[in-house]
Amino acid sequence: MGKSGKVYLVGAGPGNPDLLTVKAKALIEGAQVVVYDRLIGREIIGLLPETACKINVGKEAGHHPVPQEEINRILVEEALKGHDVVRLKGGDSFVFGRGGEELEELIRAGIAFEVVPGITSAIAAAAYAGIPVTHRDYASSLHIITGHRKKDGKLDLDYGSLVRLKGTLIFLMSLAALDQLIEGLLEAGMSPDMDCALIENGTRPYQRKVLGTLANIESLAAAQTVVSPALFIVGRVCSLADQFDWFGRLPLKGRRILAVQHQKTGRRLAEALGRLGAEVRLLPVMQTRPLAFDLPDLTPYTTLVFTSANGVDAYFQQLLAAGQDCRLLAGKKLAAVGSQTAEALAKYGLRPDFVPSFFQGEALAREMIGENRLTPADRLLLLQAKEVSPGLGQALDEGGIPYDSLAVYETFYNHRDFPGDLAGYDWITFTAASCVEGLARCAAEAASTAAAEAADAPIAVATAATPALRPDFSGLPALCIGPTTAEKARQLGMKVTLPPQATIDSMIDTLLSIYAM
Repeated sequence: MGKSGKVYLVGAGPGNPDLLTVKAKALIEGAQVVVYDRLIGREIIGLLPETACKINVGKEAGHHPVPQEEINRILVEEALKGHDVVRLKGGDSFVFGRGGEELEELIRAGIAFEVVPGITSAIAAAAYAGIPVTHRDYASSLHIITGHRKKDGKLDLDYGSLVRLKGTLIFLMSLAALDQLIEGLLEAGMSPDMDCALIENGTRPYQRKVLGTLANIESLAAAQTVVSPALFIVGRVCSLADQFDWFGRLPLKGRRILAVQHQKTGRRLAEALGRLGAEVRLLPVMQTRPLAFDLPDLTPYTTLVFTSANGVDAYFQQLLAAGQDCRLLAGKKLAAVGSQTAEALAKYGLRPDFVPSFFQGEALAREMIGENRLTPADRLLLLQAKEVSPGLGQALDEGGIPYDSLAVYETFYNHRDFPGDLAGYDWITFTAASCVEGLARCAAEAASTAAAEAADAPIAVATAATPALRPDFSGLPALCIGPTTAEKARQLGMKVTLPPQATIDSMIDTLLSIYAM
């Protein structure tokens, strides 16, 4: 038998990817096998490598599709295969997370393990709701209690002791037992006017909080249809929730945004909007794969043009695989279409000599020619996708600039995560014209797949060369990075907003200015 792998018991925090620890994020991004629970956010799952084996053992109140004993068995079995296993658990693994039981099983099997603490929702959700769990004037102690009922439906709590503590009480997994908790606290002598709060989906963009007292919180929760996951906080510190509510005051709080992107690009926009309070769903409509190509002799060329960040990565992967490095580009001018392409070059220690004012290949050619940065004495090498729009080549032809093209990667479309109804989003963002095309193709493919499944017919896979059907996108609000992208969106009938500059930062500033009005 070969060497066993190691199991990493990782607390994934309350669901917001910004609250992952540095070590947790590194383990997630390098995972071979991941075993995860229901409350792990989609954004965190999106950090996993494509090659990772993902095992969902999600449990929810009253429904355990994978028993704890089976989870233990999976961890041992995968480690014995020689895999390093990331066991992702919501919050912290030891705060009512049954992490200790899993470690006991690993010890019995002789499996090595590490524990990575996570931020518990008991503290994080309270902070995001404006509730300091302790405060010198209100509570000098904090008590975290499980509200999970036993099999007989009863809670076994010493309510008298909890009331006498006069601290902040935080009940996790408590929504189903809310009536029992309130009754127990009142019978033990707690005042009916004691401040309390329910926090639903704590720290996530769609977090909701309900503030009240022990006398009315249950009726308020019913009226607002509070659902799990939610935690129940009891204590005078809850009276500070409106005053300290920083999260609810973020400029994009409550806005729903669909960020359409390539698989490996566009995440910076989504992350920035999320930090401003927006509920952002990433939709990677296009995936890329590098093409096999021979490194060209660069001697005839004065300038190398990179048309996308994907092209940068594909070219340099091949360059490094061939035993070369950036010195091969010595003496060449570099041009990049768009700020993201420039950022991709920066990863390899290179700074482009020219980036056009608009995220557009045609703009790059016309501006370089107009500024006399290119003359017919130059020769360009365009490093680009197999499927490319003709604008850049046409502009170079009109300017009499000789060039050659090299396809370094290809694209294909992915409809698996298509959200269906787009009308519920306040904005759809596009950082490239190909993303607009990708959304249209993915919508058509999703509809085609659903129809084929209903008719039990073969499902066709879309490629970049496949003609796209045109679903109705009329009136959908689109924020587009540049004119070419905007024109694509208008062709679909979208209502387009264009930022002053073709940059991610300008897109963000545009949204902020709209909601500051």
